[in-house]
Formats: sequence, C-alpha cells, structure tokens
Amino acid sequence: MNNLFILLQDQVQPQGGSMWSSLIFILLLIVVFWLFFIRPQSKKAKEEQKFREGLQKGDKVVTIGGFHGKVTEVKDTTVMISLAPNMEVEVEKTALVQTGTKVGQA
Repeated sequence: MNNLFILLQDQVQPQGGSMWSSLIFILLLIVVFWLFFIRPQSKKAKEEQKFREGLQKGDKVVTIGGFHGKVTEVKDTTVMISLAPNMEVEVEKTALVQTGTKVGQA
C-alpha cells in the first residue's frame, strides 16, 4: 500500500521541466502546422488571384466543371469563353483554373 501511495504522489506533483517541454512541443506543432498547411494554401490562393486578375483575351482556361475554352472577353467579375465555333458562355472568374498555355504557344 505504501508503494502505491508513493507512485500516486509522483504522478500528482508535476516536474518543473515538463511544463517547459510541453510548451516547446506545442509551439513546435504550431510552427509545423503553419509551414505545411497554412503557408502553402495562402500562397496558392495568391497565385490563383493573380491568374484571375491577369486574364486576357486568347488565354486558354478550364472551368471547374471541366469545360476547356479560350477567353474572348474579360469583364469585371466574369469572362466570355468560346467553347466551340459560334458557342460562347459567360462564367465567373472564380470558376476558372489555369492550363498554363496561351493560344499562340505550343
């Protein structure tokens, strides 16, 4: 019984170093989370915003629905896209993803 009391007493009284190691561990987790999740996602969002602001007539784009086309007209929040000859649709800029090529490029 005496041994059980000694073991329980050790568990109740935290050591001074464990508080600092716990704090360092939590800070390390926050830094790792920021480096691997938050930073890349915000960087990608900035690149997408830059792409949408830089849309020009003739750019090849893909909608989030999977339609491929060429930009024929750029407006404030929308663009006109030619999907086929004599077929144009108006879509929101936020519904576009970049394909990486322009019409004149191979």
